[in-house]
Amino acid sequence: MKRKINKVAVLGSGVMGSRIALHFANIGCKVYLLDIPPKELNEKEKQKGFTLENPVVRNRIVNENFLNILKAKPSPVYNKKASSLVTTGNFEDNMNWLGEVDWIIEVVVENLDIKKLVFEKVEQFRKDGTLITTNTSGIPIHFMNEGRSEDFQKHFCGTHFFNPPRYLQLLEIIPTPKTDPEVVDFLMNYGDLYLGKTTVLCKDTPAFIANRIGVFSMMAVFKLMKEMGLTIKEVDSLTGPLTGKPKSATFRTADVVGIDTLVHVANNLYKDCPEDELRELFAIPDFVDKMIKNNWLGDKTKQGFYKKTKDENGKRVILEMNIETGEYGPSVKPKFGSVAAAKPVDDLRERIKMLVSSKDKAGEFLKKLYFYVFQYSSNRIPEISDELYKLDDGMKAGFGWELGPFETWDALGVEKTVKKMEESGMKPAQWIYDMLESGINTFYNIHDGKKEYYDIETKAYKDIPGINDFIILDNYTANKPVWKNAGTVLHDIGDGVVNLEFKTKMNSIGSEVLEGINKSIEIAEKDFRGLVIGNDGQHFSAGANLAMMFMLATEQEYDEIDFAVRTFQNTTMHIRYSSVPVVVAPHGLTLGGGCEVCLHADKVEAGAETYIGLVEVGVGIIPAGGGTKELTMRASDNYQQGLVEFNELQWRFLNIAQAKVSTSASEAFDMDIFKKGRDNVVLNPHRLIAQAKKSVIDLDERGYTQPIQREDIKVLGKAALANMFLGAYSYETAHYISEHDKKIAQKLAYIMCGGDLSDGAFVNEQYLLDLEREAFLSLIGEKKTMERIQSILTTGRPLRN
Repeated sequence: MKRKINKVAVLGSGVMGSRIALHFANIGCKVYLLDIPPKELNEKEKQKGFTLENPVVRNRIVNENFLNILKAKPSPVYNKKASSLVTTGNFEDNMNWLGEVDWIIEVVVENLDIKKLVFEKVEQFRKDGTLITTNTSGIPIHFMNEGRSEDFQKHFCGTHFFNPPRYLQLLEIIPTPKTDPEVVDFLMNYGDLYLGKTTVLCKDTPAFIANRIGVFSMMAVFKLMKEMGLTIKEVDSLTGPLTGKPKSATFRTADVVGIDTLVHVANNLYKDCPEDELRELFAIPDFVDKMIKNNWLGDKTKQGFYKKTKDENGKRVILEMNIETGEYGPSVKPKFGSVAAAKPVDDLRERIKMLVSSKDKAGEFLKKLYFYVFQYSSNRIPEISDELYKLDDGMKAGFGWELGPFETWDALGVEKTVKKMEESGMKPAQWIYDMLESGINTFYNIHDGKKEYYDIETKAYKDIPGINDFIILDNYTANKPVWKNAGTVLHDIGDGVVNLEFKTKMNSIGSEVLEGINKSIEIAEKDFRGLVIGNDGQHFSAGANLAMMFMLATEQEYDEIDFAVRTFQNTTMHIRYSSVPVVVAPHGLTLGGGCEVCLHADKVEAGAETYIGLVEVGVGIIPAGGGTKELTMRASDNYQQGLVEFNELQWRFLNIAQAKVSTSASEAFDMDIFKKGRDNVVLNPHRLIAQAKKSVIDLDERGYTQPIQREDIKVLGKAALANMFLGAYSYETAHYISEHDKKIAQKLAYIMCGGDLSDGAFVNEQYLLDLEREAFLSLIGEKKTMERIQSILTTGRPLRN
């Protein structure tokens, strides 16, 4: 059966239900969001004389829940327009809508009896063949379809989204013995391709995969910190980005998720896993139990492991709880020698090895924690999964770990670590010893650029299913690169396509990256079909190397700055006017110079979570790598479509002047940074490089021709410039911007209106690039600009001067 998902019904409008509904709206599905009607009127409704039969009253619960989630930060939608695809209703008046939909998702309260009542009602309206899934996080899936029809049971499955579903990539698929395999295959594929998820096929065991391992890891942290006398802040400093975990680490994560939620999952695991060898770790420790009794549940009650408050001067302060006394006090910055030594190490695997081998308290804590997680993970196979890669995928996509447990074990050395675990009385599962005895000493292997996993049953490496559709650049590190320098590496990714990967800190763009781009284009023009510019880092690029510019400006090396800006401009123009297609694959932060690289590509394949913009004004300069020229040119292209000229120029000017950054790739289309009809959004970040490669091949096969430089850019001259100057003056007079901001805005307006031209005229690209460069050079040495750049470099925040 060929399925298409056009309409979805989500039953239950709580935090997860509303967020899931909006994520389907994100990808263009029409969604019905239903919940119970109220049983009694509230005070406002009574005052208005409403009855329980009033339509506004009947949908009050669903509408209030939905609107609350729409206001949430970070936003659950890629674009505000997506919310218009969601229609709200209730379980009594609108269940007939279920006959229209292709997929019904149940997200009501975690109570088996209530879920069964909902499914009984669903069966009255659902048409045969419609997918029906539950988002339960722990109730056994096979209990829920008891008593349902054969068609219902064939199309029933668990689909466990992680909160928030827009941002957390994991989607666990949990079939029952009666689920049709075609349904399972469809959900695995649809979740990957259309919802942008890492889909993990799970067994129907308590808490499935990610929560089983993730909650165990958190409970092990509780146990070790108490034994070792560590503070909350100390633990969070060790279990965050330092070791490849999210910034929220352990305790901030618990506060965000809700300590009651964590306790609920742990209690269920304690109850439902009587044979678990480490079951006692799921027993709630006394200090957490006390927090539950005090209703200290985290963010939802304004205090948990951390508490936000204000000091006597009204300044916000964050206190942390002392787990021994239960009292809150100021955090003390942790000081560990091993951490200070490891922090400068960029390679995560090397950093973890360094930390675990250290003898201080931080090293001992991490070593014991890893041993717990390794032992527990090895013992969960084959209970929760037959394949080890699923545990790693679950932890990376669901809990934000950069390395899963078995990948971390590989980094530390499997055989060496097993011996140390034995010395600590923490032997892993027998299959680990069988693997080592068979001569295999790593859980993963890279073969021809593809990652293989160790299969326990056959005692041999196997391909990870579905991964052939991905290009993971990390897997190419063992291959000899086509070319490399200190800041970039060029890999042959097959079929006549090369990929340039930035390797600088935050993938910032300095001389080595510019050299890499130019050299890669030259190599591609000579020997390949085309070039992809993309990477697997957390961010595409934080922009130009400000530290280098600051140093040159401090030393008043203006000729060097002029040369650097010219080189940047020449490089972006080289991207635009190469003889082979250049496709750029941005994701995450894509700021300043990173944005300018995208603006000059033949095509952009953007990750859905791309935060892109020309932010230079925020540090006291203007975009001078062709960004200002490019948006001026795009405004000009719209003049020819009969749109109001000044309006088209002004909103693009304001986007630059306000250093606006898109909150998603979708919003970047509205900002005219990405081009409708040309550029594309890729929901699954693992598919980004592969999709960019396909676009290079497609452009080449359609007979790519080197573009001709533009001579027809219309600029509006002094009339438009006067209006923009007046606007900047008005903003300064009203104290919305500083005098320096006004100067920057006027320099920007001067470029976008065409400089000294008295009237509208047509100019070429180089004319605008020269204006960009002149404005940049006039601003970079300004005292206030230097203060802003210094503030960014030292604090990460621009100074408002």
